[in-house]
Amino acid sequence: MRHFRHIRAWQRAHALSIALHRLTRDFSRTGHSKLCAQLTSSAHSIAANIVEGCGAVTHREFARYLDISIKSANETEYHLLTSRDLQLISGTAWQKYTTETIEVRKMIYAYRVTILRDEGGPPQR
Repeated sequence: MRHFRHIRAWQRAHALSIALHRLTRDFSRTGHSKLCAQLTSSAHSIAANIVEGCGAVTHREFARYLDISIKSANETEYHLLTSRDLQLISGTAWQKYTTETIEVRKMIYAYRVTILRDEGGPPQR
């Protein structure tokens, strides 16, 4: 079993999730509570799927959770774009958090490639 707190991609994903929760605090006051929920949920899911995958028995199973995490990052990127286009966040905030989302996604993808490459060996305990 892996310990998620040692995974750099999780550390960055967790920080992104917290930052986006703070960013969206005022969304519900502007009538966009559903978008707020979707954005924060997808951002939270990036980190949460890494955590859940750490309990996987095989490398392939862990890689599947990392794949889901990558898909959550795609969804987060889209919700950030929608938030910008609805003028709920500034262009500067959009750029900052979109860039971070993309970087986190790249880290997870690279980690997934490594996990699948190491598939022949025993899972980390």
